[in-house]
Amino acid sequence: MADPSTVSALVDSSAAPSQDGGRLDAPAWSVRRYSGEHQSHAHDHVQILYALQGRMELELNGHAGYVDAASGMLIPAGASHGYLAQAHTQVQVIDLPAGPGLDRIRRFAVPARLRAPALARHPLSAAAQLALVLDAPSLLHRRTVDLAWLTQQVQAALHADWPTARLAALCHLSVPQFHSRFVELVGQPPQSWLRGLRLDAAEAQLARGQPLETTALRCGYRTASALAYALRRERQVSARSLRAAQR
Repeated sequence: MADPSTVSALVDSSAAPSQDGGRLDAPAWSVRRYSGEHQSHAHDHVQILYALQGRMELELNGHAGYVDAASGMLIPAGASHGYLAQAHTQVQVIDLPAGPGLDRIRRFAVPARLRAPALARHPLSAAAQLALVLDAPSLLHRRTVDLAWLTQQVQAALHADWPTARLAALCHLSVPQFHSRFVELVGQPPQSWLRGLRLDAAEAQLARGQPLETTALRCGYRTASALAYALRRERQVSARSLRAAQR
């Protein structure tokens, strides 16, 4: 899937394959940045993809698919695939030779050890990553949650009410489907994520010297005392300390 617009940000040199006329002899992995739309093409080797950041839509032999932090894709050798990636999308790519069990398109649940935070703490070789992928359960096709788009919608109206039902409706999912998919993707329930967005915005505004009362209303808290309590409980900071740090 690499092309001139794709930047290889990190390559596992310890697992870099030997090349013989472009043929892969061993698995190798890299983190690649994708952005925009690119036409269909095919490789003579297998690719395994999942997103560390963002989401990438795929066209696989004429069928739609996607990869994100929770859903990965195994693309067999010779399969035609194009993609449309959000800006700043980072994808973990494992290139490997064709072999038994690698001849069919397969969507899989990304194991916890392959998520971005876990890999940053404990890097794995290409072989170790491949073993986890091959052991991961397959996933049926399901509707995705566009987290970047959803974040933009919420941040544009943090003062508004955002029950889970409203978030689910924006993603055209039932509440149970949305909740399950969201936790799988983000690692926390929707309302915990929403609370984090509100507190991030409140901290930034208070650090710029905005009044506590005004900030509370802008960020979805009914009173200044409610925001002050949330900051102490969740972030162990006060409005006064945030303003003092800025000064």
